[in-house]
Amino acid sequence: MKVLIADKFEGSGIDALKQANCEVVYEPDAKDDALLQAIESSQADVLVVRGTVVSGAMLEAGRLSLVVRAGAGYNNIDVKTASARGIYVANCPGKNAIAVAELAFALMLALDRRIPHNTHDLKQGRWNKKEYSKAKGLYGATLGLIGTGQIGQEVIKRAHGFGLKVIAWSRSLTPGRAKELGVERKDSPLEIAAAADLISVHVALKDETRGLIDAAFFKAMKDGAFFINTARAEVVDQAALEHAIKEKGIRAGLDVFVGEPAGGTGIVEADIFHLDGVIGTHHIGASTDQAQQAIAHETVRVITEYKDQGRAPNVVNLAKKTPATHMLVVRHFDRVGVLASVFDQLKEAGINVQETENIVFEGAVAAVARIHLDQAASEATVAAIQTKSRDIIEVSLLKL
Repeated sequence: MKVLIADKFEGSGIDALKQANCEVVYEPDAKDDALLQAIESSQADVLVVRGTVVSGAMLEAGRLSLVVRAGAGYNNIDVKTASARGIYVANCPGKNAIAVAELAFALMLALDRRIPHNTHDLKQGRWNKKEYSKAKGLYGATLGLIGTGQIGQEVIKRAHGFGLKVIAWSRSLTPGRAKELGVERKDSPLEIAAAADLISVHVALKDETRGLIDAAFFKAMKDGAFFINTARAEVVDQAALEHAIKEKGIRAGLDVFVGEPAGGTGIVEADIFHLDGVIGTHHIGASTDQAQQAIAHETVRVITEYKDQGRAPNVVNLAKKTPATHMLVVRHFDRVGVLASVFDQLKEAGINVQETENIVFEGAVAAVARIHLDQAASEATVAAIQTKSRDIIEVSLLKL
């Protein structure tokens, strides 16, 4: 199996792939047309990326069957095109959770103690202890979390250590789960905004989260509250955030922002960083050695399982529900051509197969096939399936 790695990747991961008998093509700087050409020329089976954009044209160019996002979010990959071409898209969820949680707290502390401003003045030869002695402190404050996935849960652990009260909202957060996590559950993001002294966002970018943190959210926030975003820029209405910074004294710590350069280096033209009370980092939430090693290990696991078993873990683009309406259950002797006969009859009846599972009994004498259909098979079709092969024991049709 040939693997094309089109981003920086841990050497230990490359070595592990080679030890698993994968042919590795390492082109960490391949982007845009160069990546398209690399996919075509390498004829790789698997593509591994971090932040590199994978377009529909790239997915159509070669013979890719799996794209692995060496990280959690996968909005840089054209998942719709991948799904239409039967290409698996897999990610490495949770492997950067600790790193992102650590950065979230670094931003909170840096905002509270104005560490970047302290450092800047020292570098300029200015001493202003009187000014920088003013800080609220985090102990006893209320931290509001938007999202309680793996990263949010790591933030919760650290928040308890800092003596923070934690309130949280997530679509999947139940009262029972909130109790287990030691947080107070709120019914909406607006309730979080109104009650929290500090807010940290930890949701994945999906259709339902795009623009989730909007003008109404910032209007509900307390004056002077802290806002931390280490998730995705598109989750936040940045213009509304800028307005809240100017009008309400909101202070923001951002690892992601609108207008972020696509590559590893570039020019930042985002006006938000010219506002007082805003600090930022360079989209480095997952960028610790520990996180990258964990992600590399998980990437290798995904690829080797796919190579050895034909199925990949952590796939994000499988249908949650197929169009199947009925299931054909065929009990048969485990012999050549039995299922081919069944599929011939279904084809003749114009019935499409959505999923198939064939389970073999001990001794490999008999098996049961479960075939999901997009419509009901008629009595005549079921009878034809039963009679066309002497190796079929019994056929039944179930409604799903």
